Amino acid sequence: MSPSKTAFIGLGVMGSPMAGHLVKSGHKVTVFNRTPAKAEAWCEEYGGERAATPAQAAAEADFVFICVGNDEDVRAVALGDTGALAGMAAGAVLVDHSTVSAHLARELAEAAGACDVGFLDAPVSGGQAGAENGALTIMVGGEEAVFERAAPVMDAYARAVTLMGPAGSGQLTKMVNQITVAGLIEALAEGLAFAVNAGLDAKKVVDVISKGAAQSWQMENRAGTMLEGEFDFGFAVDWMRKDLDICLEEAKRNGSELPVAELVNRFYEEIQKAGGGRRDTSSLIGRLPRGNGVEK
Repeated sequence: MSPSKTAFIGLGVMGSPMAGHLVKSGHKVTVFNRTPAKAEAWCEEYGGERAATPAQAAAEADFVFICVGNDEDVRAVALGDTGALAGMAAGAVLVDHSTVSAHLARELAEAAGACDVGFLDAPVSGGQAGAENGALTIMVGGEEAVFERAAPVMDAYARAVTLMGPAGSGQLTKMVNQITVAGLIEALAEGLAFAVNAGLDAKKVVDVISKGAAQSWQMENRAGTMLEGEFDFGFAVDWMRKDLDICLEEAKRNGSELPVAELVNRFYEEIQKAGGGRRDTSSLIGRLPRGNGVEK
């Protein structure tokens, strides 16, 4: 596709490489970050431009992307006199890559529609490595015509971009993702601790069972580091707790029962209280009794 004028708001461990892939794909990129030093560093690395406010970053942009922390963070950069929508021209598209509530996604869709701006809620999966490698999975909510315009731009940092339904559907799909991942990590942690306590060669166990029905991304990418007690990766416990809180709140609204997700959320709360909020989510193994080889 032909290069577009884009803005990227939020240059954390996910947003920074995502915005960088837009530059590498030939798009003109203006960035905003609430910590100006991060925006300056990004511009030095990638050569884009930076703006003083989200509205200034969004001015004249065909596509504006947001990737920040929670509902209030998104509202702060999207709405109000200096928010992205205030600077966007009619016909432009606002894409929110943050993981937030479905309620907020619908709120932003309504606000964008009032400005004649397209909107997509488009949370991502794949972690820091996926962002750096341009291999994210993006689940999208919004109108099909808007999606078809924006998807080729998102391809710069994605391996799969899928429209799931109307506004809010992307966030709901991400909730399914996080509910599933939380259960997988806890199961893997329990299995690994059990293997060590049983006197087995845990790495050999993983090599065997990863060739069968137990195989998962978490096993493939985190089992070895869990056994080594290494938890310095991109997706922190703090963020998973935020996501699981969103899932549990949505479950109350739609009548779902999430007993495993609720339990794992409490386990992550224990890790936070012990000072491990910035550890990778695989640090769940650290709260289990274990023998030699599995460190807390």
